[in-house]
Amino acid sequence: MDDETIFHWASITKTFTAIAILQLRDRGLLALDDPVVKYLPELRQVHDPFGDTSEITIRHVLSHSAGFRDPTWPWGGDKDWHPFEPTRWDQVVAMFPYTEVLFRPGSRYSYSNPAIIFLGQIIERLSGDPYEVYVEKNVLRPLEMTRAFYNRAPYHLLSYRSHSYFLDGAGLKEARFDFHTGITTSNGGLNAPLGDMAKYLAFLMGDAGNARYEGILRRSSLEEMWRPLLPVSEDAGGRSDIGLSFFLEHRGGLDLVAHSGTQNGFISHFYVHPPTRRGWIVVFNTEDTRDGEPTRKLEYAIRDDLLREVFPALLTP
Repeated sequence: MDDETIFHWASITKTFTAIAILQLRDRGLLALDDPVVKYLPELRQVHDPFGDTSEITIRHVLSHSAGFRDPTWPWGGDKDWHPFEPTRWDQVVAMFPYTEVLFRPGSRYSYSNPAIIFLGQIIERLSGDPYEVYVEKNVLRPLEMTRAFYNRAPYHLLSYRSHSYFLDGAGLKEARFDFHTGITTSNGGLNAPLGDMAKYLAFLMGDAGNARYEGILRRSSLEEMWRPLLPVSEDAGGRSDIGLSFFLEHRGGLDLVAHSGTQNGFISHFYVHPPTRRGWIVVFNTEDTRDGEPTRKLEYAIRDDLLREVFPALLTP
């Protein structure tokens, strides 16, 4: 690995999708309290025991409180010849008559991958561009993330792409290489080197004198995305809330903006503290699935170490 190694960022992709939705909102093309079926009438086929599907809003979807399940494709996917994820929107639509809303929209948080696919479709229908093209034009290119891409690598970047692995009781096994996330691109398709992701974190942390940042998304809209909407978890070390696709972590007296990602052996997370313009981003290319040695435990230990290292003067004793 070196500075040019390209990693897969999995669900951190969702934050780019959310920024794209807020861009469209700021341009007057949608409202966050619009019903999702206004843009995706196919969703009326979903069974909603709590009311009409028109009560599910874009805000609910952004905050993972719409009531949709977590997995995108809950059948199959366990064979080498299966697609990595469903490849077409019509395959997702075919599941709608067999899909139900699991709780009253807006009543609680529950992480949902299919919900973010719906946002990707809204972006495509309102912009006229494929999701990847829209984000390239309106986020990646303005931030000069020149080595970032979705799904399979351009030929000239393929040799820089990291492989990924699973470690279990039988040893180390390589995961699929240069895989395509199919219709789930908007919730987990981004690949980029750490240098490009550092540019993204710099944008999130902000710079009052940077007109380019404001041209991507107004600071007030970013901060709107970081207002806590629903609780996610609480433990002895702090609590976590969900905003508009970003997680708000309160730890050691600090309010941090965060997101993580796990897919195909890659594990990643970022934390930023906008008031001090400090943060970090971490990525692994191997997931340890052995009992008693979960990689997530290691990730949380790194988070706590970095908190102490980056914010020693700000942490509450």
